[in-house]
Amino acid sequence: MFTSLGVISCYARNRVRRFLVASRARMASSTGLLHSATPPRVPTKHEKCYDPHDPTLKFVDKEDDLDFLYEGFKSLRAQMSCGHAVTPTSLTNWCRRLLDQGESRFVCGGYGCSAEWTFSEVWKMALLTPQETEHFRKKMAVNAALQTLITKSCPVCRSTLTRENGSDLNVLCKKCTAVKGQPFEFCWQCLREWKGARPRKDRCGNDGCCNHSLKTLKTCPNISFDSVKGVHGCPSVRACPTCGLLLEHNKRHCKSLVCPRCKVKFCFVCLKIFTKCMKTSGPYAACSSGVAPRQTSIPVWKKK
Repeated sequence: MFTSLGVISCYARNRVRRFLVASRARMASSTGLLHSATPPRVPTKHEKCYDPHDPTLKFVDKEDDLDFLYEGFKSLRAQMSCGHAVTPTSLTNWCRRLLDQGESRFVCGGYGCSAEWTFSEVWKMALLTPQETEHFRKKMAVNAALQTLITKSCPVCRSTLTRENGSDLNVLCKKCTAVKGQPFEFCWQCLREWKGARPRKDRCGNDGCCNHSLKTLKTCPNISFDSVKGVHGCPSVRACPTCGLLLEHNKRHCKSLVCPRCKVKFCFVCLKIFTKCMKTSGPYAACSSGVAPRQTSIPVWKKK
């Protein structure tokens, strides 16, 4: 029996869409590109459309390569520099998703594509509003700052390196070592060629090498909470007890913070994991164990 596509039930169409989404996800997963098939969590409420008379855009008659939820945006499709077709709303959703995942660069989400777009291209093709532009710029800056805590560039060859031992400031650059024919080591802290004994976790032998994070923890003023009663002598800056990121409490609301780097919620006063603190205290009450002393070392993030 022949059935026209025009009369397929809504139920059947939804089943087809779910099948297509699942198929694309399985295909991407098998090729290591699962990120390109990850849809935004919620459907779009407001749609943006291209001006059909914009001579700077290259319009194409293709499917929207970034419409992972099959929302069917009404805008014309325009071609990105990598060749994939987008609408301003699907591009905005995808780039926002990247930022929410901690990225500071915009990489195409099309299947099999790893092209990187400039912010100026994203700004133009996504028709970013002034509010979206400000949000994107701030989020990019924050994400880039967090990434510099994990990776740094060799002071000689500028290659990106990650410390194998988070408790040792001495880092070996394999690229420079191969070029020079002898080990080249530099300090993770001051980014100068290594001097002195190794391993060291506080400083190298170079003049002026110091841990500014530890200095901040030592010299920052105390905080007075607006809503938490009975807390005195709490430093205004703490290193996350899980990953070591320095955080400052805004004095408002409860005494907990969620670290933007490791996503762990902890008590700013006693430095315990928040659920553990809540067993003997309340979110707006003094901790039973008192105020944790100023930290004299930076916790090293041990990812599981």
